[in-house]
Amino acid sequence: MALELKIPAVGESITEVEIGQWLKKEGDTVKVDEPLVELVTDKATLELPSPAAGRLTKILIPSGQAKVGDVVALLEEGAADTANSTPAQAASAPSSSGTAPSESRVMPAAERLAAQAGLEAASIPGSGPGGRVLKEDVQRVLAKAPATPPPPTPPAPPVSKGERQDDVVPMTPLRRRIAERLLAAKQSTAMLTTFNEADMSAVMELRKEYGEAFQKKYGFKLGFMSFFVKAVVQALQEIPQLNAEIRGTDIVYHRYYDIGIAVGGGEGLVVPVIRDADRLSMAQIEAVIADFGARVREKKIKPEELMGGTFTITNGGIYGSLNSTPILNPPQVGILGMHAIVERPVAKNGAVVIRPMMNLALSYDHRIVDGREAVTFLKRIKELIENPVRLALEI
Repeated sequence: MALELKIPAVGESITEVEIGQWLKKEGDTVKVDEPLVELVTDKATLELPSPAAGRLTKILIPSGQAKVGDVVALLEEGAADTANSTPAQAASAPSSSGTAPSESRVMPAAERLAAQAGLEAASIPGSGPGGRVLKEDVQRVLAKAPATPPPPTPPAPPVSKGERQDDVVPMTPLRRRIAERLLAAKQSTAMLTTFNEADMSAVMELRKEYGEAFQKKYGFKLGFMSFFVKAVVQALQEIPQLNAEIRGTDIVYHRYYDIGIAVGGGEGLVVPVIRDADRLSMAQIEAVIADFGARVREKKIKPEELMGGTFTITNGGIYGSLNSTPILNPPQVGILGMHAIVERPVAKNGAVVIRPMMNLALSYDHRIVDGREAVTFLKRIKELIENPVRLALEI
């Protein structure tokens, strides 16, 4: 039975996508929910899964633009018909007494990563259900493998003396959307930035003392971001002007705390949102952030997870930034910028000591946030980070 593979609705106001890389080719057998093709939207890159098990018989739109509802491929539902297959195909088909071919137990993400590293994915022991090889299994093998020198870079093609060249590459929908939003933010807001710094000694001591126990209990590391999310929520509760937006001639004060976390996704930053962050423990916040990061890299983030948000946190420090002026994410009126932790001399109790310091930046919309409120907000973040016990006691 032939099934039509259609572009699904991928988010509010999104009517068009760009067909990215096809993960399967015509004639390939596919399993239910196995990714078939990448869809690039103006918010994220997603994978379109197979609606049924069967064979991909025809790719109708190999690349380019497609609208929601367009048929991009045809799928023959049901198991592959080995009776009509070629001798080579029949020889590779599983027998009634044998097991499925090794490729069937290799997940697509693992197969792609193994291929990039020059490994045979089927030879890697799998830790997934039924012995399936997961991406994490490939990463473990790569982590244990001895470092090998990169292949020599091929020489650049000769260029005539004085010749000047340009490479023209079309912007992806995601990059176009980012450009539009950044320009709109600069043109439609009265953005200012205030700065402060925080001594990270107390947070680092807590992570050192309890980090191992935390990871043993929850299965992931205790990072810095959960401290800042908790601090931001507490500061927003005290200074609601930063948890608001302008609608026409009205100011809307949000009484919920949906915190956007900027995550690098290869093509640009995307901002998935932690819903009701005030109701989550630090472990729950770290779990959500880890999940977001993994799914952004795997291109499995959902468009609805990128919508909304009442305040944003971005961490340029992971790229080595010492200071910056983060740009607002409208209609939000505040964004906190974290930066690299650097040991430097500071004055403490009349003496010069070395402390791990982080520069903090708060950009805000001066139309509804006054300087006093912005400075007070950032000072409150500093106090909570330098004395994280306050986060638990909410004082």
